[in-house]
Amino acid sequence: MTPEQKARIQIDTVLEQAGWVVQDAHSVNLSAGRGVAVREFGLKLGHGTPDYLLYVDGKAAGVVEAKPAGHTLTGVETQSGKYSDGLPDALPAHRKPLPFL
Repeated sequence: MTPEQKARIQIDTVLEQAGWVVQDAHSVNLSAGRGVAVREFGLKLGHGTPDYLLYVDGKAAGVVEAKPAGHTLTGVETQSGKYSDGLPDALPAHRKPLPFL
């Protein structure tokens, strides 16, 4: 198992313990729970793919980008900013750009 696969299992577990329903992007059901965390959701062209797109009550609210232990948040600011602005126009969101990164 790769380090990324191990990390995904840990993150999925923590999200589920916090009450999130974790799903893959190719099989999303936003009605599965109040909070749905969608793995590897593709954003607008050039904005990348966050590890998780978070939906609350059927609307996008934020993203989670996983990094290795010890990685500083400074380098993630630019990447997270692209995610915040990259939500496809047709997707419902509580607010755009996304407030939680």
